[in-house]
Amino acid sequence: MSKHKDCPTCHQASGFPLRDAGFSRRRFLRFAGTGLVATTFADVFSPRLLQAATVAPNVALHNSAKNCIFVFLEGAPSQTDTWDLKEGSWTPSDFAPTSYLSGAVRWPQGILSKTADHLGKLSFIRSGLAWAAVHPLAQQWAQISRSPTGATGAIAPHIGAVVALEAQANRTSSDVLPAFIALNAGSIPTSGYLPARYSPFSVQTASTGLTTLTHPDGATRFATRWSHLQTSDVNRTTGALGKKSTDMDDFYDQSKALMDDPTVDALFSFNDADHARYGSSTFGDGLLVAKQILGGRKGARFVQVTFNGWDHHSDIYDKADATSLYGMCSEFDPAFAALLTDLSTTAGSTSGKTLLDETLIVILGEFGRTVGPLTSQNGRDHNLRMSAMLAGGGVRGGTIIGKTDATGVNVTEYGWSANRDVRPEDITCTLYSALGIDYTTMRTDDPLGRGFEYVPFAKDGIYKPVEELF
Repeated sequence: MSKHKDCPTCHQASGFPLRDAGFSRRRFLRFAGTGLVATTFADVFSPRLLQAATVAPNVALHNSAKNCIFVFLEGAPSQTDTWDLKEGSWTPSDFAPTSYLSGAVRWPQGILSKTADHLGKLSFIRSGLAWAAVHPLAQQWAQISRSPTGATGAIAPHIGAVVALEAQANRTSSDVLPAFIALNAGSIPTSGYLPARYSPFSVQTASTGLTTLTHPDGATRFATRWSHLQTSDVNRTTGALGKKSTDMDDFYDQSKALMDDPTVDALFSFNDADHARYGSSTFGDGLLVAKQILGGRKGARFVQVTFNGWDHHSDIYDKADATSLYGMCSEFDPAFAALLTDLSTTAGSTSGKTLLDETLIVILGEFGRTVGPLTSQNGRDHNLRMSAMLAGGGVRGGTIIGKTDATGVNVTEYGWSANRDVRPEDITCTLYSALGIDYTTMRTDDPLGRGFEYVPFAKDGIYKPVEELF
Protein backbone atom coordinates (compact mmCIF):
# COMPACT_ATOMS: atom_id res chain seq x y z
CA MET A 1 0.00 0.00 0.00
CA SER A 2 2.93 2.32 0.61
CA LYS A 3 3.73 2.20 -3.13
CA HIS A 4 0.66 4.20 -4.16
CA LYS A 5 1.42 7.43 -5.94
CA ASP A 6 1.17 10.58 -3.92
CA CYS A 7 -1.57 12.68 -5.46
CA PRO A 8 -4.85 14.29 -4.40
CA THR A 9 -6.72 11.28 -5.78
CA CYS A 10 -4.43 8.60 -4.39
CA HIS A 11 -7.43 6.79 -2.91
CA GLN A 12 -8.65 6.25 -6.48
CA ALA A 13 -5.28 4.94 -7.59
CA SER A 14 -5.34 2.47 -4.74
CA GLY A 15 -8.79 1.23 -5.62
CA PHE A 16 -9.98 2.25 -2.16
CA PRO A 17 -13.22 4.24 -2.17
CA LEU A 18 -13.99 7.00 0.23
CA ARG A 19 -15.94 5.66 3.18
CA ASP A 20 -19.21 7.35 2.22
CA ALA A 21 -19.19 5.78 -1.21
CA GLY A 22 -19.97 2.39 0.32
CA PHE A 23 -23.06 3.64 2.13
CA SER A 24 -25.57 4.13 -0.66
CA ARG A 25 -28.44 4.05 1.84
CA ARG A 26 -26.98 6.75 4.03
CA ARG A 27 -29.25 9.73 4.61
CA PHE A 28 -28.73 13.09 6.25
CA LEU A 29 -31.52 14.11 8.62
CA ARG A 30 -32.10 17.59 9.96
CA PHE A 31 -34.07 17.54 13.16
CA ALA A 32 -36.61 19.76 14.89
CA GLY A 33 -35.31 23.00 13.48
CA THR A 34 -32.13 22.79 15.54
CA GLY A 35 -29.78 22.69 12.61
CA LEU A 36 -28.13 19.54 14.00
CA VAL A 37 -27.26 17.12 11.22
CA ALA A 38 -27.02 13.38 11.83
CA THR A 39 -26.15 10.36 9.76
CA THR A 40 -27.98 7.04 9.76
CA PHE A 41 -27.57 3.64 8.21
CA ALA A 42 -30.95 2.49 9.34
CA ASP A 43 -31.31 -0.79 7.48
CA VAL A 44 -28.90 -2.62 9.78
CA PHE A 45 -30.52 -1.53 13.05
CA SER A 46 -32.36 -4.14 15.06
CA PRO A 47 -32.87 -5.24 18.67
CA ARG A 48 -29.79 -7.43 18.21
CA LEU A 49 -27.69 -4.32 18.82
CA LEU A 50 -28.64 -4.50 22.50
CA GLN A 51 -27.32 -8.03 22.96
CA ALA A 52 -24.44 -8.56 25.34
CA ALA A 53 -20.99 -8.76 23.86
CA THR A 54 -18.58 -11.58 24.54
CA VAL A 55 -15.17 -10.79 26.00
CA ALA A 56 -11.96 -12.65 26.50
CA PRO A 57 -11.17 -13.59 30.12
CA ASN A 58 -8.43 -12.26 32.35
CA VAL A 59 -7.99 -8.85 30.76
CA ALA A 60 -6.53 -6.28 33.16
CA LEU A 61 -7.69 -2.77 32.27
CA HIS A 62 -6.02 0.37 33.56
CA ASN A 63 -9.29 2.26 33.92
CA SER A 64 -7.20 5.37 34.66
CA ALA A 65 -9.14 7.93 32.60
CA LYS A 66 -12.73 9.12 32.35
CA ASN A 67 -12.33 11.06 29.10
CA CYS A 68 -10.22 11.22 25.96
CA ILE A 69 -9.11 14.09 23.76
CA PHE A 70 -8.02 12.62 20.44
CA VAL A 71 -5.99 15.16 18.45
CA PHE A 72 -5.72 14.02 14.84
CA LEU A 73 -3.02 15.81 12.84
CA GLU A 74 -4.43 15.12 9.42
CA GLY A 75 -1.90 15.02 6.61
CA ALA A 76 0.81 13.39 8.77
CA PRO A 77 3.43 15.54 10.56
CA SER A 78 7.15 14.93 10.17
CA GLN A 79 8.14 12.88 13.20
CA THR A 80 11.85 13.61 12.84
CA ASP A 81 11.19 17.36 12.94
CA THR A 82 8.95 17.13 16.02
CA TRP A 83 8.39 14.26 18.50
CA ASP A 84 11.47 12.29 17.40
CA LEU A 85 13.81 15.10 16.40
CA LYS A 86 16.79 14.10 14.27
CA GLU A 87 19.54 16.60 13.61
CA GLY A 88 21.65 16.92 10.50
CA SER A 89 22.62 19.24 7.70
CA TRP A 90 18.91 19.60 6.94
CA THR A 91 18.01 20.99 10.36
CA PRO A 92 17.30 24.76 10.36
CA SER A 93 19.44 26.55 12.92
CA ASP A 94 16.44 28.29 14.42
CA PHE A 95 14.98 24.94 15.45
CA ALA A 96 17.41 25.46 18.35
CA PRO A 97 17.50 21.77 19.41
CA THR A 98 17.56 21.57 23.21
CA SER A 99 17.98 18.64 25.60
CA TYR A 100 15.28 17.85 28.16
CA LEU A 101 14.48 15.07 30.63
CA SER A 102 18.14 14.38 31.46
CA GLY A 103 19.04 14.31 27.80
CA ALA A 104 16.42 11.71 26.85
CA VAL A 105 14.59 14.21 24.64
CA ARG A 106 16.04 16.52 22.02
CA TRP A 107 13.37 19.09 21.32
CA PRO A 108 12.89 21.70 18.54
CA GLN A 109 12.78 24.57 21.00
CA GLY A 110 12.58 27.19 18.28
CA ILE A 111 9.24 25.98 16.91
CA LEU A 112 7.64 24.32 19.95
CA SER A 113 8.87 26.43 22.85
CA LYS A 114 5.62 26.56 24.83
CA THR A 115 5.11 22.80 24.64
CA ALA A 116 8.66 22.41 25.95
CA ASP A 117 7.47 23.77 29.30
CA HIS A 118 5.24 20.70 29.66
CA LEU A 119 7.57 17.91 28.48
CA GLY A 120 7.48 16.36 31.94
CA LYS A 121 3.78 15.63 31.38
CA LEU A 122 4.25 14.07 27.94
CA SER A 123 5.09 10.58 26.73
CA PHE A 124 6.21 9.54 23.26
CA ILE A 125 5.86 6.47 21.08
CA ARG A 126 8.76 6.49 18.60
CA SER A 127 8.47 2.93 17.33
CA GLY A 128 5.10 3.49 15.71
CA LEU A 129 4.39 2.07 12.27
CA ALA A 130 1.35 2.68 10.09
CA TRP A 131 -0.06 0.03 7.76
CA ALA A 132 -0.60 2.29 4.75
CA ALA A 133 0.98 5.41 3.30
CA VAL A 134 -2.10 6.60 1.42
CA HIS A 135 -4.04 9.36 3.16
CA PRO A 136 -7.69 8.16 3.03
CA LEU A 137 -6.78 4.58 3.84
CA ALA A 138 -4.40 5.39 6.70
CA GLN A 139 -6.65 8.11 8.15
CA GLN A 140 -9.59 5.76 8.46
CA TRP A 141 -7.38 2.92 9.70
CA ALA A 142 -6.19 5.08 12.59
CA GLN A 143 -9.77 5.99 13.51
CA ILE A 144 -11.52 2.61 13.17
CA SER A 145 -8.58 0.46 14.26
CA ARG A 146 -8.66 -1.96 11.34
CA SER A 147 -8.21 -2.05 7.58
CA PRO A 148 -11.06 -0.15 5.93
CA THR A 149 -10.81 -2.63 3.05
CA GLY A 150 -11.17 -5.65 5.32
CA ALA A 151 -14.27 -7.72 5.94
CA THR A 152 -15.62 -5.48 8.71
CA GLY A 153 -14.10 -2.22 7.50
CA ALA A 154 -17.30 -0.98 5.86
CA ILE A 155 -19.38 -1.41 9.03
CA ALA A 156 -16.72 -0.40 11.57
CA PRO A 157 -17.48 2.48 13.94
CA HIS A 158 -15.05 5.23 14.84
CA ILE A 159 -13.26 4.43 18.10
CA GLY A 160 -15.09 7.41 19.60
CA ALA A 161 -18.40 5.72 18.78
CA VAL A 162 -17.26 2.64 20.70
CA VAL A 163 -16.40 4.87 23.66
CA ALA A 164 -19.86 6.44 23.42
CA LEU A 165 -21.53 3.03 23.31
CA GLU A 166 -19.63 1.83 26.35
CA ALA A 167 -20.44 5.05 28.24
CA GLN A 168 -24.17 4.79 27.56
CA ALA A 169 -25.00 2.63 30.59
CA ASN A 170 -23.61 5.23 33.01
CA ARG A 171 -25.28 8.29 31.53
CA THR A 172 -27.56 10.33 33.77
CA SER A 173 -30.31 12.85 33.10
CA SER A 174 -27.77 15.69 33.27
CA ASP A 175 -25.68 14.14 30.49
CA VAL A 176 -27.23 16.12 27.66
CA LEU A 177 -24.14 16.28 25.42
CA PRO A 178 -23.47 13.41 23.01
CA ALA A 179 -20.66 11.24 24.34
CA PHE A 180 -18.67 11.59 21.10
CA ILE A 181 -17.98 15.11 19.86
CA ALA A 182 -15.86 15.99 16.82
CA LEU A 183 -14.50 19.53 16.53
CA ASN A 184 -13.34 21.03 13.23
CA ALA A 185 -13.48 17.63 11.57
CA GLY A 186 -14.29 17.11 7.92
CA SER A 187 -15.40 13.69 6.74
CA ILE A 188 -14.62 11.18 9.47
CA PRO A 189 -15.92 7.68 10.21
CA THR A 190 -19.23 7.65 12.07
CA SER A 191 -20.94 4.96 14.13
CA GLY A 192 -20.68 2.28 11.46
CA TYR A 193 -23.25 -0.42 12.10
CA LEU A 194 -23.90 0.79 15.65
CA PRO A 195 -26.95 2.98 16.32
CA ALA A 196 -26.58 6.47 14.93
CA ARG A 197 -26.82 8.00 18.42
CA TYR A 198 -23.14 7.09 18.83
CA SER A 199 -22.03 9.02 15.74
CA PRO A 200 -19.86 12.09 16.27
CA PHE A 201 -21.64 15.33 17.03
CA SER A 202 -19.69 17.51 14.60
CA VAL A 203 -19.14 21.19 15.36
CA GLN A 204 -17.07 23.86 13.63
CA THR A 205 -15.86 25.98 16.53
CA ALA A 206 -16.74 29.67 16.71
CA SER A 207 -16.92 32.16 19.57
CA THR A 208 -20.66 32.45 19.01
CA GLY A 209 -21.21 28.87 20.17
CA LEU A 210 -24.14 26.78 18.93
CA THR A 211 -26.48 29.35 17.48
CA THR A 212 -28.84 26.63 16.23
CA LEU A 213 -29.86 25.73 19.77
CA THR A 214 -32.50 28.44 19.55
CA HIS A 215 -35.46 27.63 17.34
CA PRO A 216 -35.80 30.31 14.64
CA ASP A 217 -39.59 30.55 15.16
CA GLY A 218 -39.44 30.80 18.94
CA ALA A 219 -39.96 28.45 21.89
CA THR A 220 -43.76 28.39 21.66
CA ARG A 221 -43.75 27.37 18.02
CA PHE A 222 -41.11 24.76 18.71
CA ALA A 223 -43.18 23.28 21.57
CA THR A 224 -46.14 22.95 19.22
CA ARG A 225 -44.03 21.24 16.57
CA TRP A 226 -42.55 18.92 19.19
CA SER A 227 -46.03 17.91 20.33
CA HIS A 228 -47.06 17.19 16.75
CA LEU A 229 -43.92 15.14 16.26
CA GLN A 230 -44.72 12.91 19.25
CA THR A 231 -48.21 12.32 17.89
CA SER A 232 -46.81 11.53 14.45
CA ASP A 233 -44.36 9.03 15.92
CA VAL A 234 -47.15 7.23 17.81
CA ASN A 235 -49.29 7.03 14.70
CA ARG A 236 -46.37 5.89 12.60
CA THR A 237 -45.55 3.18 15.12
CA THR A 238 -49.04 1.76 15.36
CA GLY A 239 -50.31 2.47 11.85
CA ALA A 240 -49.64 1.16 8.40
CA LEU A 241 -46.22 2.75 8.15
CA GLY A 242 -44.78 0.08 10.41
CA LYS A 243 -42.32 0.25 13.30
CA LYS A 244 -40.98 3.48 14.72
CA SER A 245 -37.46 4.51 13.71
CA THR A 246 -35.65 4.32 17.03
CA ASP A 247 -32.64 6.10 15.71
CA MET A 248 -34.59 9.05 14.39
CA ASP A 249 -36.28 9.38 17.77
CA ASP A 250 -32.88 9.30 19.47
CA PHE A 251 -31.73 12.24 17.40
CA TYR A 252 -34.90 14.17 18.14
CA ASP A 253 -34.46 13.52 21.86
CA GLN A 254 -30.77 14.44 21.84
CA SER A 255 -31.48 17.65 19.97
CA LYS A 256 -34.24 18.67 22.33
CA ALA A 257 -32.11 17.91 25.39
CA LEU A 258 -29.45 20.30 24.09
CA MET A 259 -32.03 22.99 23.41
CA ASP A 260 -33.59 22.61 26.85
CA ASP A 261 -30.31 23.03 28.77
CA PRO A 262 -29.36 26.74 28.99
CA THR A 263 -25.78 25.92 30.03
CA VAL A 264 -24.79 24.05 26.87
CA ASP A 265 -24.11 27.03 24.62
CA ALA A 266 -21.53 28.45 27.04
CA LEU A 267 -19.43 25.29 26.69
CA PHE A 268 -19.03 25.96 22.96
CA SER A 269 -18.50 29.73 23.29
CA PHE A 270 -15.35 31.60 24.28
CA ASN A 271 -14.10 35.13 24.77
CA ASP A 272 -11.34 37.02 22.97
CA ALA A 273 -8.86 36.59 25.82
CA ASP A 274 -9.10 32.79 25.82
CA HIS A 275 -9.05 32.73 22.02
CA ALA A 276 -5.75 34.65 22.13
CA ARG A 277 -4.33 32.49 24.91
CA TYR A 278 -4.91 29.40 22.79
CA GLY A 279 -3.10 30.98 19.85
CA SER A 280 -5.87 32.82 17.98
CA SER A 281 -6.42 29.92 15.60
CA THR A 282 -9.17 27.52 14.65
CA PHE A 283 -7.15 24.64 16.07
CA GLY A 284 -6.68 26.53 19.32
CA ASP A 285 -10.41 27.19 19.48
CA GLY A 286 -10.97 23.44 19.11
CA LEU A 287 -8.75 22.58 22.06
CA LEU A 288 -10.30 25.36 24.13
CA VAL A 289 -13.81 24.07 23.48
CA ALA A 290 -12.68 20.48 24.14
CA LYS A 291 -11.45 21.56 27.57
CA GLN A 292 -14.69 23.40 28.31
CA ILE A 293 -16.85 20.49 27.15
CA LEU A 294 -15.09 17.99 29.41
CA GLY A 295 -14.92 20.44 32.29
CA GLY A 296 -18.66 21.02 31.99
CA ARG A 297 -19.35 17.34 32.79
CA LYS A 298 -22.41 17.13 30.58
CA GLY A 299 -21.85 13.64 29.20
CA ALA A 300 -19.06 14.09 26.63
CA ARG A 301 -16.42 11.39 26.96
CA PHE A 302 -14.51 11.39 23.66
CA VAL A 303 -13.62 14.64 21.92
CA GLN A 304 -11.74 14.58 18.63
CA VAL A 305 -10.03 17.76 17.45
CA THR A 306 -8.83 17.56 13.86
CA PHE A 307 -6.00 19.78 12.62
CA ASN A 308 -5.49 19.45 8.88
CA GLY A 309 -2.56 20.68 6.79
CA TRP A 310 0.47 18.57 7.75
CA ASP A 311 1.08 17.11 4.26
CA HIS A 312 4.43 18.78 3.63
CA HIS A 313 5.69 17.43 0.31
CA SER A 314 7.32 20.72 -0.56
CA ASP A 315 8.86 23.75 1.17
CA ILE A 316 8.44 22.29 4.63
CA TYR A 317 10.79 24.89 6.14
CA ASP A 318 9.49 27.93 4.22
CA LYS A 319 8.82 30.54 6.90
CA ALA A 320 6.90 32.72 4.46
CA ASP A 321 4.33 29.96 3.94
CA ALA A 322 1.67 29.83 6.65
CA THR A 323 1.08 26.15 5.84
CA SER A 324 4.72 25.11 6.27
CA LEU A 325 5.95 23.29 9.36
CA TYR A 326 6.72 26.68 10.91
CA GLY A 327 3.17 27.85 10.34
CA MET A 328 1.55 24.64 11.60
CA CYS A 329 3.69 24.56 14.74
CA SER A 330 2.98 28.23 15.44
CA GLU A 331 -0.70 27.21 15.79
CA PHE A 332 -0.13 23.89 17.54
CA ASP A 333 2.35 25.10 20.16
CA PRO A 334 0.40 27.78 22.07
CA ALA A 335 -2.85 25.85 21.81
CA PHE A 336 -1.50 22.57 23.16
CA ALA A 337 0.47 24.29 25.92
CA ALA A 338 -2.64 26.21 27.01
CA LEU A 339 -4.66 23.00 27.02
CA LEU A 340 -2.13 21.26 29.27
CA THR A 341 -2.01 24.26 31.60
CA ASP A 342 -5.78 24.44 31.92
CA LEU A 343 -6.39 20.71 32.30
CA SER A 344 -3.68 20.40 34.95
CA THR A 345 -5.09 23.32 36.98
CA THR A 346 -8.77 22.35 36.74
CA ALA A 347 -10.18 20.11 39.45
CA GLY A 348 -11.40 16.74 38.29
CA SER A 349 -14.59 15.01 39.33
CA THR A 350 -12.66 12.87 41.83
CA SER A 351 -11.19 14.44 44.94
CA GLY A 352 -7.49 15.16 44.57
CA LYS A 353 -7.53 14.63 40.78
CA THR A 354 -7.15 17.22 38.05
CA LEU A 355 -8.97 17.18 34.74
CA LEU A 356 -5.66 16.19 33.13
CA ASP A 357 -5.43 13.20 35.48
CA GLU A 358 -8.85 12.12 34.24
CA THR A 359 -8.33 12.87 30.55
CA LEU A 360 -6.15 10.84 28.20
CA ILE A 361 -4.72 12.93 25.37
CA VAL A 362 -3.61 11.11 22.23
CA ILE A 363 -1.89 13.04 19.41
CA LEU A 364 -1.01 11.40 16.12
CA GLY A 365 -1.28 11.59 12.35
CA GLU A 366 -2.07 8.82 9.90
CA PHE A 367 1.60 7.99 9.20
CA GLY A 368 4.98 9.71 9.23
CA ARG A 369 7.25 11.37 6.68
CA THR A 370 10.55 10.56 5.00
CA VAL A 371 13.67 11.32 7.00
CA GLY A 372 17.12 12.82 6.57
CA PRO A 373 17.79 15.42 3.85
CA LEU A 374 14.78 16.99 2.16
CA THR A 375 13.50 15.92 -1.24
CA SER A 376 14.12 17.84 -4.46
CA GLN A 377 10.95 19.79 -3.63
CA ASN A 378 12.38 20.75 -0.23
CA GLY A 379 9.80 18.61 1.52
CA ARG A 380 9.18 15.18 2.98
CA ASP A 381 7.09 12.43 1.41
CA HIS A 382 4.93 9.72 2.98
CA ASN A 383 6.57 7.19 5.27
CA LEU A 384 5.14 4.36 7.38
CA ARG A 385 7.42 5.07 10.35
CA MET A 386 5.64 7.45 12.71
CA SER A 387 5.53 8.81 16.23
CA ALA A 388 2.71 9.60 18.64
CA MET A 389 2.45 11.75 21.75
CA LEU A 390 0.29 11.08 24.82
CA ALA A 391 -0.44 12.78 28.12
CA GLY A 392 -2.76 12.58 31.13
CA GLY A 393 -5.24 9.85 31.95
CA GLY A 394 -2.77 7.72 33.90
CA VAL A 395 0.09 8.01 31.40
CA ARG A 396 3.49 8.54 33.06
CA GLY A 397 5.04 11.80 31.89
CA GLY A 398 8.55 11.59 30.50
CA THR A 399 8.12 8.05 29.17
CA ILE A 400 9.65 7.25 25.78
CA ILE A 401 8.62 4.09 23.96
CA GLY A 402 11.09 3.04 21.29
CA LYS A 403 14.26 4.43 19.83
CA THR A 404 15.25 5.08 16.23
CA ASP A 405 18.67 5.46 14.65
CA ALA A 406 20.47 8.74 13.93
CA THR A 407 18.28 9.64 10.94
CA GLY A 408 15.06 7.90 12.03
CA VAL A 409 15.11 5.27 9.28
CA ASN A 410 15.18 2.19 11.50
CA VAL A 411 14.06 1.25 14.99
CA THR A 412 16.94 0.24 17.24
CA GLU A 413 14.77 -0.46 20.31
CA TYR A 414 11.04 -1.13 20.26
CA GLY A 415 10.80 -0.15 23.91
CA TRP A 416 7.87 -2.30 25.04
CA SER A 417 7.01 -5.85 25.99
CA ALA A 418 5.74 -6.91 22.55
CA ASN A 419 9.19 -6.18 21.12
CA ARG A 420 7.78 -5.03 17.77
CA ASP A 421 6.42 -1.93 16.09
CA VAL A 422 3.52 -0.15 17.78
CA ARG A 423 0.62 -0.35 15.34
CA PRO A 424 -2.57 1.75 15.25
CA GLU A 425 -4.42 -1.19 16.80
CA ASP A 426 -2.06 -1.13 19.78
CA ILE A 427 -2.71 2.58 20.31
CA THR A 428 -6.45 1.88 20.28
CA CYS A 429 -6.01 -0.93 22.81
CA THR A 430 -4.08 1.52 24.99
CA LEU A 431 -6.83 4.13 24.69
CA TYR A 432 -9.60 1.63 25.48
CA SER A 433 -7.72 0.19 28.45
CA ALA A 434 -7.18 3.65 29.95
CA LEU A 435 -10.93 4.28 29.65
CA GLY A 436 -11.79 0.93 31.22
CA ILE A 437 -13.09 -0.56 27.96
CA ASP A 438 -12.29 -4.20 27.27
CA TYR A 439 -10.37 -4.02 24.01
CA THR A 440 -10.83 -7.78 23.48
CA THR A 441 -14.62 -7.43 23.22
CA MET A 442 -16.31 -9.44 20.48
CA ARG A 443 -19.84 -8.23 19.66
CA THR A 444 -22.35 -10.68 18.22
CA ASP A 445 -24.75 -8.17 16.71
CA ASP A 446 -23.05 -7.17 13.48
CA PRO A 447 -25.08 -7.37 10.27
CA LEU A 448 -22.48 -9.61 8.65
CA GLY A 449 -23.04 -12.29 11.28
CA ARG A 450 -19.33 -12.91 11.70
CA GLY A 451 -18.75 -11.17 15.04
CA PHE A 452 -17.33 -7.69 15.48
CA GLU A 453 -14.15 -7.21 17.49
CA TYR A 454 -13.43 -3.83 19.05
CA VAL A 455 -9.82 -4.40 18.01
CA PRO A 456 -9.31 -7.26 15.55
CA PHE A 457 -7.15 -10.08 16.93
CA ALA A 458 -6.76 -8.42 20.33
CA LYS A 459 -8.57 -11.36 21.94
CA ASP A 460 -5.86 -13.57 20.45
CA GLY A 461 -3.10 -11.45 21.95
CA ILE A 462 -1.90 -10.08 18.61
CA TYR A 463 -2.52 -6.46 19.62
CA LYS A 464 -2.46 -5.08 23.14
CA PRO A 465 -1.99 -1.91 25.19
CA VAL A 466 1.43 -0.34 25.53
CA GLU A 467 1.58 -1.03 29.25
CA GLU A 468 4.89 0.74 29.69
CA LEU A 469 3.13 4.09 29.21
CA PHE A 470 1.26 3.76 32.54
